[in-house]
Amino acid sequence: MYSDKYLKMDVLNKILDLLMFRIGTEQTENGKVTPIVTLGSIAWGILLRSAIVIFLSFLFMSLIENRKIWWISFLVLWAFAAYPGWKQYLFYKKHLQDVSESTLCGKCVHFDETGQLCKLYDEHISEGYVPCGGVDWEPKPFEQDEND
Repeated sequence: MYSDKYLKMDVLNKILDLLMFRIGTEQTENGKVTPIVTLGSIAWGILLRSAIVIFLSFLFMSLIENRKIWWISFLVLWAFAAYPGWKQYLFYKKHLQDVSESTLCGKCVHFDETGQLCKLYDEHISEGYVPCGGVDWEPKPFEQDEND
């Protein structure tokens, strides 16, 4: 019973994190380092916010019984779901670029930029954690400019 309360609070905190697109440092669970903000959490946050806005829009429109201002729901959807998600995505891309430039993994052939993931070890990387420790590092092939 005691652990159920904390489990519910943990689930509630995760839902709030998704709604708020919270930016945090990497968290460690069972010794593994995973990023808090991923593309999946951004997409889930946008979907969750959109569902809430759509539900509240239908509720509001049925209460006021004025169908002439239906377009306001699109503005609210943009302001509270799509635009914050877009801003968080831009932040995520900047963070991912910083991590790939500042770590050894960013120059490795096994690094998946879209998931901030080492494909060889199937683990997320961070500025302080390299899954292979540099042992299985292989450089990306050199790409020449098309102008040469």
